[in-house]
Parts: sequence; C-alpha cells; structure tokens
Amino acid sequence: MRRAPTWAYALQLPHDPLAPRIARTTLRAVLAGHGLPQLTDSAELLTSELVTNAYRHSTGPATLRLRALPGTRLRVSVWDANPHIPPPFDKGRGPLRPVPTEADSGRGLFLVSHYADAWGGYPLGGDLFGRGGKLLWCEVGVQAMGRTAAA
Repeated sequence: MRRAPTWAYALQLPHDPLAPRIARTTLRAVLAGHGLPQLTDSAELLTSELVTNAYRHSTGPATLRLRALPGTRLRVSVWDANPHIPPPFDKGRGPLRPVPTEADSGRGLFLVSHYADAWGGYPLGGDLFGRGGKLLWCEVGVQAMGRTAAA
C-alpha cells in the first residue's frame, strides 16, 4: 500500500506589500519540487488572495502554511493577528452572494470561496505566547483546477 505524501511548509511573512509575491514564488517552488505543477495556477490565485487579505486587514506579520493532503491535494492556510473573520468565511458553506459592484473590497475572498474545493476560517484565542488572530484556509485539487480553467 502506497502512503500519501506528507509534507508541510511554513513561511513567516512580514507586513509588507511584497508578501503576496513572495508567497506565490514560494508556492510555485514547493509545488514544482513535489511534482505537482498541475495545482500551481489554482493554488497561486487562492494563496495570493489569502495573503493579500492578511496584509490589507492586519497590521502585523502573517504565516503561510502549505500542506500536502491525500489524493494530490493541497491545503493553504494563512494566519494573521486580526481576529475578525471576514465574509464569506464568517458564514461557512452557505450560498454565496456576489460582491456588489460598488464595493471597495471583498472580491478576493469571494474568489477563494468560489474556486477552492473546500475553505473555512476561525478565530484563534490567545495562547501562552499571546498569539491570537485568525486562520483562513482553503484546499485545492483536481476539482478546483477545472473551475479556474473555465473562468
């Protein structure tokens, strides 16, 4: 019986406008190194949106985590210090409502919730080290690849 690959990478990102670009570059290197280039386009879009959200709505650093899942799937998680869970991640898997045309923001996480195979978010309480904030995550695999190619 062949075991699914188990690997995870974490990248600390400073509060810097270059953070989304650094995250995308790292993601491409990880997926290429593990022979998963077919996930790159979808995962790059979703990662960029999650990291951009962390940069725009938090004043401190963020952490990107990439983890292999069974079945040639990837989980992307982004932690930041702001505990507020933004829409649509605050409501779970309900019906998605498009972002109004006149809205100044909110389209990035709508894209994540639309194109990811699975997604979610939750606040993190303060721990012994005083680290709270939130974690937003998404998963990408073969299903999401078809949706982004059709977009």
